[in-house]
Amino acid sequence: MAGEAASARDERSEFSRFVTGLGRGVAGALFLALPMLMTMEMWYLGFYMARERLLLLLLINIPLLVLLAHRIGFEETFTWREAVRDAIIAYGIGILTSLVVLSALGLLKGGMPASELVGKVALQSVPASIGAMLGRSQLGHDDDKDSDDAKETRYPAELLMMGAGALFLSLNIAPTDEMMVLAYKMTIWHAIIVTVLSIALMHGFVYAVSFTGGHELSPETPWWHAFVRFTLPGYVIALSISVFTLWIFERLGDSSAVEIMLSVIVLGFPASLGAAAARLIL
Repeated sequence: MAGEAASARDERSEFSRFVTGLGRGVAGALFLALPMLMTMEMWYLGFYMARERLLLLLLINIPLLVLLAHRIGFEETFTWREAVRDAIIAYGIGILTSLVVLSALGLLKGGMPASELVGKVALQSVPASIGAMLGRSQLGHDDDKDSDDAKETRYPAELLMMGAGALFLSLNIAPTDEMMVLAYKMTIWHAIIVTVLSIALMHGFVYAVSFTGGHELSPETPWWHAFVRFTLPGYVIALSISVFTLWIFERLGDSSAVEIMLSVIVLGFPASLGAAAARLIL
């Protein structure tokens, strides 16, 4: 009897942790994706964005969520099957949150074509689902972080987290007209300054500033080790994500090579900060 009672308590405790994770997921989806849900350019993109590019974005988001779930799922995950389950839940939260918020704001109406309704919700569900997954870690308590920290943090996992953070902030900014205006006004010298600033801030946020989750270097570690191993690869990831999001949102068009470079560097500034912030979760 005592064993059965203990088993029942463990099941209730596990269910309670899972429900708490769901609540944090909803909060993360709302808190982190609300700026995009209330951005005019994102509403229009859901209507006129090329459907093959939207489908590609949705397909890429699925393995990204699975990999993130394996690292920071709604509860501690040990198998890929559990990670897939958490990824599906996060995607569901993203879709439901987008549907509810867009409907509440009057952006989804009964007379709209089905393609527009589906396009708007599908596009917004990508950042919302990432926000739902990240919300579990960002809004969690110390006891949850202890269980996360028990997992071995490997180099590919850290690069993945940086990529997820870069993608999330890129999705916020890439669709806006202001980003293209900034790129148009910049010169090569401005681009160099922004590049140096991006790298410096990215490195400083994680290693120099005393943020919770920052990674301190041991006295035996050379000063250049973290810069070469994490900061520079992280910035390359941020630039790569910037190119991808600009292409997905059809922001490159017939631009010249210089214009494309400037646009990527402008978007790479917030993307690099997103990459650094995401790494603080680890």
